[in-house]
Amino acid sequence: MTAPKKKAQISVYLDPEVMKTLSAYAARREQPMSLIAEAAIASFLSPDADERREAAIAKRLDQVDRRIARLERDIGISVETLALFVRFWLATTPPLPEPAAKAARAQGGRGGTISLRRSGDGLVKGRSCDRKSRKIFRRASRREDSRL
Repeated sequence: MTAPKKKAQISVYLDPEVMKTLSAYAARREQPMSLIAEAAIASFLSPDADERREAAIAKRLDQVDRRIARLERDIGISVETLALFVRFWLATTPPLPEPAAKAARAQGGRGGTISLRRSGDGLVKGRSCDRKSRKIFRRASRREDSRL
């Protein structure tokens, strides 16, 4: 019969904060610090650790994928709702008389270019229509509240 192998001894330098944490953990578990350090090193060097890490990353990526899919669905619903509103608005708005239509087309062509340029500049600078709209709605609701 062979004698059990004796464990090898190593000397390790730990930061005082890590040593306090190790001591506290060992005291709570009522285990020697060397046993806890050995288990930690074995876990760190274990090939299973990579698999656990990979599984955790895969789980997080799945969560992100589900969130993106939900956002994509919500944006699709919003776009569809806006398209329905525009169709309804165009169907119920009477056409302009021909002289007024020509003037509106001329005015709209210039204004549209300017408006798109302003919107693009605002987005580049971090401003959005959403924030502006919220401010306008807040002001309007305050005015309504003050009238009551």
